[in-house]
Amino acid sequence: MVDKTNGSAGGNGVVSVDRPERIRNVVLVGHSGAGKTTLVEAMALTSGVVNRAGRVEDGTSLSDYDEIEHRQHRSVQLSVVPLGWDGLKINLVDTPGYADFVGELRAGLRAADAALFVISSAEGAEGVSGATRALWEECAAVGVPRAIVLTHLDTARTEFEEMVETCGLVLGGGAADNILPLHLPVYGPRAADGHRPVTGLIELLPNCVVDYSSGEAVRREPTPEEAEQLTAARNRLIEGIIAESEDESLMDRYLGGEDIELETLVTDLERAVARGGFHPVLFGAPAPENARQGLGTLELLDLIAGGFPSPTEHVVTAAPASNGSGPSPLPCDPRGALAAEVIRTSSDPYVGRVSLVRVFSGTLHADDTVHVCGHGMAERGHPDHDVDERVGSVTAPFGKQQRPLGEAIAGDIAYVTKLGHAETGDTLSETGKPLVIEPWPMPDPLLPIAIRAHSKADEDKLSQGLTRLAAEDPALRVENNPHTRQLVLWCLGEAHRDVALERLRTRFGVQVDVEDHRVALRETFAGPAKGRGRHVKQSGGHGQYAVCEIEVEPLPGGSGIEFVDKVVGGAVPRQFIPSVEKGVRAQAARGVAAGHPLVDVRVTLFDGKAHSVDSSDAAFQTAGALALREAANAAGISLLEPYAEVWVVVSDDYLGPVLGDLSSRRGRVLGTEPHGTGRTRIRAEVPELELSRYAIDLRSLSHGTGDFSRTYARHEPMPSQLAASMREGAAG
Repeated sequence: MVDKTNGSAGGNGVVSVDRPERIRNVVLVGHSGAGKTTLVEAMALTSGVVNRAGRVEDGTSLSDYDEIEHRQHRSVQLSVVPLGWDGLKINLVDTPGYADFVGELRAGLRAADAALFVISSAEGAEGVSGATRALWEECAAVGVPRAIVLTHLDTARTEFEEMVETCGLVLGGGAADNILPLHLPVYGPRAADGHRPVTGLIELLPNCVVDYSSGEAVRREPTPEEAEQLTAARNRLIEGIIAESEDESLMDRYLGGEDIELETLVTDLERAVARGGFHPVLFGAPAPENARQGLGTLELLDLIAGGFPSPTEHVVTAAPASNGSGPSPLPCDPRGALAAEVIRTSSDPYVGRVSLVRVFSGTLHADDTVHVCGHGMAERGHPDHDVDERVGSVTAPFGKQQRPLGEAIAGDIAYVTKLGHAETGDTLSETGKPLVIEPWPMPDPLLPIAIRAHSKADEDKLSQGLTRLAAEDPALRVENNPHTRQLVLWCLGEAHRDVALERLRTRFGVQVDVEDHRVALRETFAGPAKGRGRHVKQSGGHGQYAVCEIEVEPLPGGSGIEFVDKVVGGAVPRQFIPSVEKGVRAQAARGVAAGHPLVDVRVTLFDGKAHSVDSSDAAFQTAGALALREAANAAGISLLEPYAEVWVVVSDDYLGPVLGDLSSRRGRVLGTEPHGTGRTRIRAEVPELELSRYAIDLRSLSHGTGDFSRTYARHEPMPSQLAASMREGAAG
């Protein structure tokens, strides 16, 4: 085996390169349990970064070292693993696979220039989930080159060839000729427990077998059975490569029976992969007991090195922060103007805020002074920034430890410290030439979690803890709801909620209690009514005297409170009419039945009485409030609940269950329309009371293929039985 491990690593284990062309940034995409982290560690083992136990030299794990990840047994944040291969620096961006952490995945897509889709063969066709297909289409929309890695071949319930066909059907929209394997697995005898170990691979283009059964890679000629399998797959692969080739003469040569040179096929394959026109399928399998590396990892590293693009081929645009002109492309030049983006933010108990950045242009040095520009997500509790700050250290990720790097050139990914204002999505640029890179799209958090401080000590720390939590997680939205007087965390799902609450407790020392989330109900009059407010008190000194009579009638939705003065003959002196209105509006804000604001009524003041000495502003305010409450008792009150306009996008396979579920939530479906291939968009109006857990329920109903958005529509009368239950709850 040719040793391609990096020879330019410094004494501290850091891979060093001096040109963007020598960098590859690759994000691993796949659902939870597909084997992304295991694959990263296998490639790290092959390149010499870790030992057989998956540990770096300080004994820590290379990824998934966060305490929360250990407790929950899943990745909850992206991590970067740099390694050297064939003179290149490869930054592997390992992302969480669970849907609740799609914000971390989107950040990984921004940091990378190509993607590996990791799919578990053990799950069969279900491994190519709707969520995986949606991400594939998202990458295709922006032209990200992609390859597929099939894992768990030793426990597969689906044959390798069937999984390749499934990937072509689901991801390619049919029997795709550009989603084809580069290698085929060679299996050993099936064990008693049903496992079938992979002992080697058939290399299609070189037309040979690499046998690992002895613990070393041994190349040999294929057996007659293997040769038959190889020939059919090789011919299809060559046809797929030629179809994507820019050399139009290749097809004529191939159809004429000419053998195409291996070097030509490999070169055209790598070009097609880099352009995003061809998507090779590879596999990763556990190493045999006596082997030095996992099967398929060497070939995968070779593909990344030769077929995936360098950062110079990934164009990102930025706009000047000050003059308002439009964005322009950023050349990936270490000598250019600095432009870097914060990919994720974390807190370290010893060094404070740590920012993971992708440098798109220029070179970022330790101790540089940079300009930090905000990212336009102030509505989520992430304020925009426009400040100069001094960078602390620039380091390379290396397991739990950070290794000194000194500088990060254009195209590289590194950690920087001491940026107290920078948050995820912010742009770092030169102080005299501030730039803003358009932030990547973030998912809208739609699961509300109401919290309150557990104790007075927690209350004092809660605000700071939430500020730091929001700085780390732009997918989280913090809301102080003025109508319900609740502090609400808007999350992407239950797992996202659990991680946010645990980080508050363990990282920021804040204990909170979760309470039922309330929606902003309203009250209105069920019909017209009159009320009389009499406030008369005499206690030996200056008394209080005010009488007013009002008539209240309901108005159409959205009318608010309308106050009309129809007093004649000075029954209520002119100076006290505003006092009556003030008292009425104050009582309306407090509510007249269940403590919800009163809306959509006209209050007419038509009569009253006053005293020349004892009448006052305060007395008539009180009388106005009393009159409104009396009228409410006479007319009866209707509770109004908020309705949301909801747009649901779902795979056609689950359209029926989703429509039925919306109806069970008292929703009104207003229409459906096609939304791309095999997906439908539903427009509906649904009471917000029924949407508190919809983010969770929709994911379950649609097997992860559905998403939705919501906007407030209006308040409507609540069904009488439900309204009575709400009043009883408020009274209790």
